[in-house]
Amino acid sequence: MRDEDIDYTDLPVLDEGFFKQAPVVVPPGKKQLTLRLDADVLAWLKAQGKGYQSRINAILRTYYEAHRK
Repeated sequence: MRDEDIDYTDLPVLDEGFFKQAPVVVPPGKKQLTLRLDADVLAWLKAQGKGYQSRINAILRTYYEAHRK
């Protein structure tokens, strides 16, 4: 489905009142690090397209959420 195919006519109008009540969500800070990965794993992640570092983070976050206590 393309963006042009989406029907937005049933969406409510977001007026100034909506934005006054909307909570501000600040994403957690990121830390820069050097990480050694197997060459084939890195090649696979990069082959998925732009944003491979974000994908690494998403994979690690999913694992973290599943295993934290």
